[in-house]
Parts: sequence; structure tokens; C-alpha cells
Amino acid sequence: RGSAAKLIRGLDWGLKLSGLDYVDFWRISMEMPTGKDQTAREVENAMEALSIAKKQGKTRFTGVSSHDREWLKLAVETYPEQMEALCTPYTAKSQELPKDSLFDAVRKHDCGVLGIKPFASASLFAGDSSPDSPQAQADDQRARLAIRYILSNPAITAPMPGLASIHQVDNMVRAIKERRELDVTERAILDNAMNEAWAKLPPDYQWLKDWEYV
Repeated sequence: RGSAAKLIRGLDWGLKLSGLDYVDFWRISMEMPTGKDQTAREVENAMEALSIAKKQGKTRFTGVSSHDREWLKLAVETYPEQMEALCTPYTAKSQELPKDSLFDAVRKHDCGVLGIKPFASASLFAGDSSPDSPQAQADDQRARLAIRYILSNPAITAPMPGLASIHQVDNMVRAIKERRELDVTERAILDNAMNEAWAKLPPDYQWLKDWEYV
């Protein structure tokens, strides 16, 4: 948040700290809970900073993160050069709106989508998702089904699950090797699991329900 120059200084600091000359993707986090909380000037500053970083060779691709679907759609339509990718929620219960969907703009402008919270803040799991949990086998299956469901939407570049162990990484590798489309039985298992997840979402994650239709 701040002027374009201030945002660039922040990027420069991060590059220096990491020992990097550039990053593949630089995204600016817009004010939460919604992009609408940004002033017009703040949005312009962010887009200017993204343009400068790209021209200076400090990033290959640019974009933003936000939890506001309507604002993101407008941003992709208004700033297609800067909005090369976006980082936003997309769970195993999310589906595309029949009209005025964010994905209408995403496809039109060839914008990448990185979907966070694919496991609904771990609410998807029957156990704690650890390999020594009594529910480990069921949780591994739920995780794979969720990732396969999300990847079946070709507009999603990649889901971004939080992985805490080598076992979980291996399980995700297994998921991406499996077929994308779920069969009737698998779809029923995932639907039931996500209904449970919605019912036990913690208070600070109720906003995820706003991402059932995107």
C-alpha cells in the first residue's frame, strides 16, 4: 500500500533479501476484505508499480491477490496488461456462475488464476490430514479429489494447497497424475466432504462461502 515508488522499494528489498535478480510472478495484495476498499489512486499506484517492475525486468509476470470477485473481474477487464495472473480463493465447492463470471474476463484476457484455500482451511478433512491420523487414508483421498476437481476447470492455472509434509506432497503428485474428471462415486464423496467442510468452517473463514459461485 502506498505510492508506486514505495511498492517498488518493497519489491527491491525482497529481491535483495532473497538474493534474486527477478521473480517469476509479483503480485500485490489488495486491501482486505475486498478490493473495493482501495481508493482509485491506490489501485492506480499498484498498476503503475506492476508496469514499472515488468519494464525493469524485476518480474516476468504481474498481478494481484484479492477476495473480491466483482472487483477482480473489473480489474482484469480494465488492466489486462498488468493483470497477467491473480491469486484468489477457489475451493472444491466453487463453481462458475452461469453469467457475469470472473472466468469470463479471465478467459478473454488470458489471465492466470492461482486458487488458494482448496481444502477450505483444512475443514475438508475428517482428521488432521497428517499421515499418522486414524483418518489418513480418507483425508488423502479427499485432498486428491479436491485437487482433481479444481484442475478440471481449465481456467485454473494451479491450486495452491498448504502442504506440511513430504507425505502430503507425494499425495498431491499422485493427484495430478490421476484423471481430472471425477466419476459419480468420487463426486458424491467430495460433495459430502465439502458439505461437512462448510458446516464446520471456523468463524474467521465463513467468507469462503462467498466463493461457492465465482
